[in-house]
Amino acid sequence: MKVKGYILDLDGVICDTARFHFQAWSRLALEYGITLNDEDHEKLKGVDREGSLRYILNKAHISPEADLLLRDMERKNAWYLDMVAQMSPADLFPGTLDFLRQAKENDMRIALGSASRNAGLVLKKLNIEPWFDAVVDGNIVENGKPHPETFQKAATLLHLKPEECIVFEDAPSGIQAALAAGCIAIGIGNPDSLKGARVVLPSLASFVPRH
Repeated sequence: MKVKGYILDLDGVICDTARFHFQAWSRLALEYGITLNDEDHEKLKGVDREGSLRYILNKAHISPEADLLLRDMERKNAWYLDMVAQMSPADLFPGTLDFLRQAKENDMRIALGSASRNAGLVLKKLNIEPWFDAVVDGNIVENGKPHPETFQKAATLLHLKPEECIVFEDAPSGIQAALAAGCIAIGIGNPDSLKGARVVLPSLASFVPRH
């Protein structure tokens, strides 16, 4: 079946806001006596806000309470937004704009499929919002990755079947979600951690479409 659409994750694919998330989560974790490491960083990639906080609290052997979850998610998000506020188009990964231009020249429909609830803000800061035909983020899905809802909804908003879409992901949970949705999964980043991807590339700039 012919590919007609691209669904892009945000963190680690378009820009490196993943480092902002990790810095904010690390700051919170320290309050619980936990120091997050590189392995934790990888495990938190692509995980939604509540899932990330539950991971940290579990690591600290703390039973989460509703009030605690809400308070800490809001605090973490405030720290994250302070960093996002400093972003500009210069924070785009090299080759991203060329990828988007080429996609449109090839009549591709483009969606964002991100766990972040601040994805729309980041797209505006990067000045690439007009390139996207649809945005699916943590505000409109009930089930985060690795559940397939994000990519199922993105395909629906693009008016495409999942198998007509290529998903670009840098996180294992995102690859799992893409495959579960029935999409083609292309990994961005480390091949060792992106099992199941059809191919793993160092960046969007390395992608050569074959139609």
